[in-house]
Amino acid sequence: MSLTSEALTIITNKHLTMKRLALSPILFACAITLSAQTAITVYNGNFGVVRDTVPLDLSQGITEQSYSGVTSQLEPESVILRDPTGKVAISVVEQSYRGDPVDQARLLQMFEGETIRFLKVVDGKEVIEEGKIIRAPSMVMTTNQYGNQQLQVLEPIVEVEGELITRLPGTPLFPSLGDDSILEPTLTWKLHSDKEAAFDAQLSYLTDGMSWKSDYNLVLPEKGDEVTLTGWVSIENNTGTTFDDASIKLIAGDVNKVEEQGPVRRNEVYAMAMSDSAAAPKVEAKKFDEFHMYSLPLKTTLRDRETKQLEFVRAEAVQTQKLYIYNGTGGLRYYGGMNTNQNYGQNAQPDVAIYREFKNSDENGLGVALPAGKLRFYRMDSDGQLEFTGENIIDHTPKNETIRVYLGNAFDLVGDRTRSNFYKHPSRDLIRETFEIEIRNRSDETVTVKVVEPLYRWSNWEVQKPSDEFVKIDAQTIEFPVTVGADAVETITYTVEYTW
Repeated sequence: MSLTSEALTIITNKHLTMKRLALSPILFACAITLSAQTAITVYNGNFGVVRDTVPLDLSQGITEQSYSGVTSQLEPESVILRDPTGKVAISVVEQSYRGDPVDQARLLQMFEGETIRFLKVVDGKEVIEEGKIIRAPSMVMTTNQYGNQQLQVLEPIVEVEGELITRLPGTPLFPSLGDDSILEPTLTWKLHSDKEAAFDAQLSYLTDGMSWKSDYNLVLPEKGDEVTLTGWVSIENNTGTTFDDASIKLIAGDVNKVEEQGPVRRNEVYAMAMSDSAAAPKVEAKKFDEFHMYSLPLKTTLRDRETKQLEFVRAEAVQTQKLYIYNGTGGLRYYGGMNTNQNYGQNAQPDVAIYREFKNSDENGLGVALPAGKLRFYRMDSDGQLEFTGENIIDHTPKNETIRVYLGNAFDLVGDRTRSNFYKHPSRDLIRETFEIEIRNRSDETVTVKVVEPLYRWSNWEVQKPSDEFVKIDAQTIEFPVTVGADAVETITYTVEYTW
């Protein structure tokens, strides 16, 4: 069994052209080479914690510095900049974040109302012509005739030689914007230090746009219930930044996230900023606070707007069990309060549900904390092909817990639930009713069906004259295990008396 899964720490190498450190020539000037290490912890709530190593060379007093290459969905109020060794105290006097780097659409908006040049190809030759941008392309929210809001795309309008056209006449050639324009999201600080210092600082911040999820494939042989389980984690990166040659860690668990309250979420950033960002040399699973951390040994490149799947758990020979469960009431339960309606609970349904369960234990080839995700079951056919047999969702599941998932309804099993008697005492608080449950097995093999009977009228009940032994599941549910032979029919009966 191999293992690796939940809140990603991505250690990544960035080229100097992608991540650069620019010092203000007015306050302080020197050439700085960027340390190429980034660590990211990704949560399945579509946000992550980023930790960058930023080389600083500070003068005494104020140093102004800009750092490009952060994500386009950074939360500015969550930023922490510190010396990880604790030897230098950095004071952030002022911080600015610009997350709207220029692109063609943004430039067209900036030059709206002005005349620029356009490059186009005519008869195989490049031609330059001028055009005035009357309206840049944009999206606006409008209300239709039914009062519903909808997003409308407005086409560009360009005036060329006195005529208006609703497209760009060619590739726009924009004038220089000067030094104030940015090509990447940028953080700018005014940093105060009481002494000259050169060291690698740690930058930590929260960012939206990164998420992950888990999926599991379970393959059954042609005959039998022993499965091979493979778990995959799908990592989605929509932060606007590419992470090259990344090492990955995952943290599993339900992490609370308070929207639009930066100081609360800053505590999570600080905890991750203080943690060790070094990747483990081998797959490792351990408890991390109230969650579970998994370290993946391989490195990978995670591009912007890319979804990538990585195997994080594999287990052979996992024993599972198929269960047939019949609940003829359709899932009714006791919800509090006495119900004396004679017709209540008569919505009988014929489907016998198929469940499959297995224990997440060392003895069963697993014994690891499994993050929430989708389980897909496949069965090997006689021709050697895999056929899909059902799927469902599991929650975060610790070791030594039993997983049970619903996979559909049995084709050859039919249930029939009938109330054969109902009695309500005219003067006493008493109701007595009798049920008859029939299970018909039209397959060519013997099966055992668990007949579930919810006692939904009142909390005080007594089962009388049961035709078969039953098991009390909880305060309001009993269960009859019924074995039905091939192409056979079995019937159980019981009476329940409620008093209040």
